Amino acid sequence: MSHNRNTRYLDNKRIVYRRDPITDKPTQENECYLFFENGTYECYHLFNSKAKITTYKSLKWHLLVIWYLNPQLDQDQLVEIAEVIANKQQGFTTFTIHEDLLRKMVYEISMLDLDEPPKNKSRKVIFKMNSGLCVEEKLRIVGELIGRTKKVTPDDVYDAMLSIHDNDVDITIRRLAEVCFCSTRTIHRNLDVTLRREIKLLNQQL
Repeated sequence: MSHNRNTRYLDNKRIVYRRDPITDKPTQENECYLFFENGTYECYHLFNSKAKITTYKSLKWHLLVIWYLNPQLDQDQLVEIAEVIANKQQGFTTFTIHEDLLRKMVYEISMLDLDEPPKNKSRKVIFKMNSGLCVEEKLRIVGELIGRTKKVTPDDVYDAMLSIHDNDVDITIRRLAEVCFCSTRTIHRNLDVTLRREIKLLNQQL
């Protein structure tokens, strides 16, 4: 799903920007999704929703993931990729970054240890490409899988947040409660300052 992004360059160059977990084994798998009961940090799905890159920090993380997922790249090739992604007209970012700052960012990334995976968000439910499921079906599945736990935790709420966001709809308390099969009061009880800030940031990206 490119969402008006020009991914042609990345696709033509066979640049990997989406990868499912490779060592973590799913608790359950079928033709539509992977479910990790304890979560996995190995899911890298860049440009999976219509949300654009809005900060330098986020841009650097996206470029770091591409560098990590494509060990065949050299620094010059990463510069070319960075110039495409950082070009506001290509639809990836909401801002323009100076060329010198971008090259400095790429240099810093190229100096990092590729043996250390980029910091990532834990995911429990990962839908496969071309699953054919609509938004309502995906959220229902997430709710059913998360609902297996006897008690809703902040991690469950956070996973529900990411699932709602990936489907390009606003995150609301009501939607979180529906996905987690709990009351809105339970959601409020599990939302700390960090999670509330994350909801605001994710919704602003849509």
